[in-house]
Order: sequence, then C-alpha cells, then structure tokens
Amino acid sequence: MALAVLKSRALAGLAAPEVTVEVHLAAGLPAFNLVGLPDTEVKEARDRVRAAIQNCRFEFPQRRITVNLAPAELPKESGRFDLPIALGILIASGQVKGNGKKSGNSIADCEFVGELALGGELRSIRGALPMCLAAAAAGRAFVLPADNAPEAALVSNATIFPAKTLLEVCAHLNGEQRLPVYSGVAIVSQPAYPDLAEVKGQGHAKRALEVAAAGGHSLLMSGPPGTGKSMLAARVPGLLPPMTEDEALQAASVQSLVGQFRIENWGRRPFRSPHHSASSAALVGGGSEPRPGEISLAHQGVLFLDELPEFDRRVLEALREPLESGHITVSRAARQADFPARFQLIAAMNPCPCAYLGHPNGKCRCTPDQVARYRSKLSGPLLDRIDIMIEVPALADTELQGRSAGDSSAVLRSRVEAARLLQLQRQGKANALLTPAEVDQHCLPDCAGALLLKRAIGQLSLSARGYHRILKVARSIADLAGEPNVKTAHIAEAVGYRRLLRDT
Repeated sequence: MALAVLKSRALAGLAAPEVTVEVHLAAGLPAFNLVGLPDTEVKEARDRVRAAIQNCRFEFPQRRITVNLAPAELPKESGRFDLPIALGILIASGQVKGNGKKSGNSIADCEFVGELALGGELRSIRGALPMCLAAAAAGRAFVLPADNAPEAALVSNATIFPAKTLLEVCAHLNGEQRLPVYSGVAIVSQPAYPDLAEVKGQGHAKRALEVAAAGGHSLLMSGPPGTGKSMLAARVPGLLPPMTEDEALQAASVQSLVGQFRIENWGRRPFRSPHHSASSAALVGGGSEPRPGEISLAHQGVLFLDELPEFDRRVLEALREPLESGHITVSRAARQADFPARFQLIAAMNPCPCAYLGHPNGKCRCTPDQVARYRSKLSGPLLDRIDIMIEVPALADTELQGRSAGDSSAVLRSRVEAARLLQLQRQGKANALLTPAEVDQHCLPDCAGALLLKRAIGQLSLSARGYHRILKVARSIADLAGEPNVKTAHIAEAVGYRRLLRDT
C-alpha cells in the first residue's frame, strides 16, 4: 500500500502526547518532505533515514515521499521519530508487512521511538520513561532502543520490545523473528547517603535539619566559611523518608527528559546544587524548547543553593511561585510546558560580604551599611517563604579536634519516618504543604503557646505567611515528640528558628 500510519510520542513538559506518523508514497519526481511542525533535528531525519534504509539492504523508494507528524500544531523535536519514519516508508513501499496476526507484530499494537544511525543501529533517546508511561496507559507495546529498555522497564505494566537495529524491528513486524519482551529486572541497591554523624559539633543545626526533614520545611543556614553548612545540606536527603514508587517515577521521569536518569539512582532522593552564577532559565527551566531546570530536577528531593545572596536577585525571585505551588509553568511564544517542582529548599549564606561577621577571630571589617546591603539582596517575600533560619557558628577548638558526636543519619531518619507517618495518617500530606484552613485545623497551640506566639508576632513583625509557617514547624516538632497537640515548648522552638529573620 502507498500509505502507512504508525504511532509515536512527543514530549511537552512531563507529558508525552501521542504523535501519528503518516507516510505517503505518490507518483512524481523523487522528493522527501516532512510536515507537521518539525524542528531542525526532525528535518535532518531525511538523511539519516535514507542512509539507514539503504545500509540495511532495503530499497529506498524513488517516489514522492510525504511524512506528516500529526497533530500539526504540536512542535516535534529530537531524532526519536527516525524509527517510525523509516518503518512507514518500508511499509508503504511493501518491503515490510506491518499487519502481523500475532499480538505485537502489528503496527496498530505498538508505538515506536528511536534515533537511527547511518548504519541502521538504534541510538538511545531521552524521555523514554514518560513516553513509556503514556504508551502503557494507551494499552500499546513500546518499541525502543535497547539501551533505553532498563529505564522504560520501571513502568510496571508496560510491554517493552527493545531493539538494537532497524533490521530487528523489520523482522519482528514481518513475523520472521519476534523481538523478545524485555523482562530484565533492574538491580537497584539501597541508596547510600552521607552520614550526618560525620559532621562535628553543630548540634543546633542538626536538630534544625531533623525538624526540616520531618515536615518537608525549607531551611536557611547563615555562618562563616568552614562551619559545615555544605556538609549539613548534603546530608539532608539521607534524613528524608524512602521514596514511594510514585515519587520515584516522578523524579526519574523529570531526569529522563534531559537524559540524566541512571538506573542505579532509582529511588534515590535527588540533590541538586547549582552554582550561584546559574541563570533564571537554568534554575526554573526554559529555552526555545522548554526543558526542566534545577528546581524540577530536584523534584521529590533537595535543592541546595550555596552562597544564596550571590545569586542574581531575579533568579531568586523566580523561586517564590514554585516554592508555594510545587510546579512551574514555562511559557514561550510558541510553546508552554508544565514541570513538577516539589523540592525542599536548603540554602546557605555568609553573614556579611567578607563572611567573618561574629567570628571569634574578630577579623571582620565590614561596615553596618555593607552588611545591610549584602543582606538586602534577599527580598522579604523570599525570606518569608523560608520556614527555618538558623546560625551555624564557627566550631571551638575542642569540638574541631574531638571526635564526631551525635546520632547517625539512620537514627534520625527513623524518627523522621515516624513523624511523617503521623502526618500522612492525620492529613495525608507533609506539614509544609498544609493550607491555611488545614493549619487552623491541625496546628493550633494550647493557651500558653498562643500567648507566646502572639508576642512573637509583634516582636518579629510576622506576616500572615510567617505566622502560618511557625505553626507548621511547631506541628513538625510535636510530631517528632509524638505529641498529639502543639504545646508551648514546640511553639518556642519554632519561634527560635525564625529569629534570624529579624536581623536579616
């Protein structure tokens, strides 16, 4: 027949919309036209497909070839459409059947993605995991490069046919040699995180990290260089509860979009630490073809921003919306993409431009105006969205020369898991995600705690958001203690984590 129709997938944010690849052969002068809003990578498929077909000993039709990628309004990018285009040409020219009787041997039963090498080999693609999720939801098998099979196999109900070459796919469709259904099981080891016990001293900071992990709260550390701020931040993922399968799939899907997912990282909390020179597009996502930024790559994990005031102010202000909503919408003239961004923000900063304000060596020479100017780089609305703020002071000589002390990450994680379980049983979400109505329902303190909080509102000039955040943190402290109600001691500790705001 002169017309072949196959199914494939595009990428639009984390979604993988269906693409119908239509190939028509007509009489006339030889030509090869691609329509359906293809970008440069897709247009270059003409040369890759022609070479691959010829090198696989098929005949390339000397006819007028029209390839339509529908729907026409959906932009198409990358080389993943090479395989369905090549198969469409071979089916339309009668060299491949494509309508096998056995299940999986018909083009109607499968979806196809893969970039072709000039010799006909299939090269790996990015975004295999979200595309496989969509194909499984549509009830079709998924034919893709063999290198992507372990990643796609993380979708539990998917039927996956991995192939190494175009010839293997053609033999499968012709019923000559069926592609094996991928049945490999990924060998995933238990995530190994750095141990918090390795950090010397800083008992107050370790307690703050435990509270932040228990409720999913954002945290800002201020202190001079060498006090352990980066070490503390790197150990936060090891305090968080293990990822559920759904959370692991979400995180892996985002990483798959940019080709950064590794099977050995399955179930491991992401930890992203962009340099302070990162642009707004690098942090929140963007580009002419919108791609996820660092906040989305940290989805279900930790985003660590070191030297926070050194980031461009516009970059930091872009964090305000995703911190509240848990997702980011990247809009461009021709495209719009939604990405998840439910990350836990951990930030660190120096107390002044020279970084030694309050250090025992007394070598700071920054003027009050210089300190104020440095701290003013962080806007009030951004700081208002940070739940916990602590100082990380320089270590005394005895602490520095002594052995590390304190509970290990495993011990703290067990307490965090117990507290998080209480939250899920009570409200179905972490305390940091509570709405104002839910705060009034689950976080109201006793009478003495309410009086203490009332005084704190005046002394710290708390906004409504700051008031609610203190109650959320207090609720997490109570959960760690196994207390059903928020008491005065919990409010007092939560207020203490907010005092840094007054001096910033």
